[in-house]
Amino acid sequence: MSTGATEVLALLDAIPSHTTHDGKVPDDAVAPYTLVYFTVVTPSGEVAADAVDLTLNSDVIDLSIYTHNVGNNAAAARGVQAKVRTALLNVRPTVAGRKCFPIRFYDDAPAIKDETTGKLIMDLADVYRLRSVPA
Repeated sequence: MSTGATEVLALLDAIPSHTTHDGKVPDDAVAPYTLVYFTVVTPSGEVAADAVDLTLNSDVIDLSIYTHNVGNNAAAARGVQAKVRTALLNVRPTVAGRKCFPIRFYDDAPAIKDETTGKLIMDLADVYRLRSVPA
């Protein structure tokens, strides 16, 4: 069963002139790029009342999409972030066997500035959420 990660990766891979890394950045990677990773949660009724049916079965999947939008300066990182936002926000992907709700922005983090390699790397992290139920 797909949780939607493959479909989200396809959305990111479709961004023109953009590189997406799934879970790990190769040693030879050159910014700009997006690092993405996922977590899957099946919420309980205690956490989200709309996550269980009348028989108290939870068949909801919440896919958290963690994006690290990386550039060689702040403007480049914001440019990557904007491309990713356009590719994901409000999109309702098609996942076999699932009914998907639109992808929503969930959270962000302060920018991370890294100069440990002698070159500036800016990382703007955003979290999106894709909720789905059985079709």
